[in-house]
Amino acid sequence: MPQLVITEYMDDAAVADLKQSFDLVYDPQLVDDRPRLISLLADAEGLVVRNRTQVTAELLDHAPHLKVVGRLGVGLDNIDLAAAAARDIAVCPAEGANADSVAEYVITSALLLLRPVYHARAAMMAGEFPRPQLSHGQEIRNKTMTLIGGGVIGLATMRRAEALGMSVVIVDPQLELGLTIDGAEVVTMDDGLRQGDVISLHVPLNDKTRDLIDAKALDRMKSSAILINTARGGVVDHNALADALRSGKIAGAALDVFPNEPASADDLAMFDGLDNIILTPHVAGLTQEANSRVGTITAHNIRRYLEPSS
Repeated sequence: MPQLVITEYMDDAAVADLKQSFDLVYDPQLVDDRPRLISLLADAEGLVVRNRTQVTAELLDHAPHLKVVGRLGVGLDNIDLAAAAARDIAVCPAEGANADSVAEYVITSALLLLRPVYHARAAMMAGEFPRPQLSHGQEIRNKTMTLIGGGVIGLATMRRAEALGMSVVIVDPQLELGLTIDGAEVVTMDDGLRQGDVISLHVPLNDKTRDLIDAKALDRMKSSAILINTARGGVVDHNALADALRSGKIAGAALDVFPNEPASADDLAMFDGLDNIILTPHVAGLTQEANSRVGTITAHNIRRYLEPSS
């Protein structure tokens, strides 16, 4: 039986590195085969997952020898941390590994939504020249970005926003109000929602953040505001967001994360017909470079617990 089980995509170089030291099963489809996963965990000492594998207490009951769970990413809402702690199982996210990729996604989405001229190809190829309709986009300079969450990814986004001439404010209950971080002031949620031209979410999903952006929060935003969610789908009430986009309460949105993943057509039906929203399949943190960093960090974390001397 394997010593290490990897249930979702991991960078090839990191898998090859781990194969040198461990008897492992690497199967990116294993996330969708729960019975096989349970059988493979009977003797496993290490488990590596992304965000789709649900590491529940019930799953851990089938892994009596498990010492460490490596998370290929940073969100931990798919892992029962209390159950892991009760069994003395370490949980190791790949802290900071995909921060640059997510930050670039946020900035790119903001630019695309502020100046929506990049979807003119079909009209141009059809012989149209829609210059008047596309001449009213906005520059990002002198706009305000509100970061809801001031962690590693939020701060990586802040540095890029400031380099483009944006002002930045941060909403984070773990930070002191009025504190200034590299020129960005920590403000209340209400102030952050009212000030933000671009509002970017960087919070975990928990009881306090579920539906954090609901109809009331959307009502407090500028009608010209753009909302970007690369955190977790449950942080935003999607029905309320669709209503706000359709009615013009806010100007645009980009969603990379969804309450149910993979998201189905039915899950996204509320956005049908809207051209002021970007929908992407949870890829903000996935680039060649980020995949390599995530894999390298996770492999190191696994070795720390399964090879203490390394």
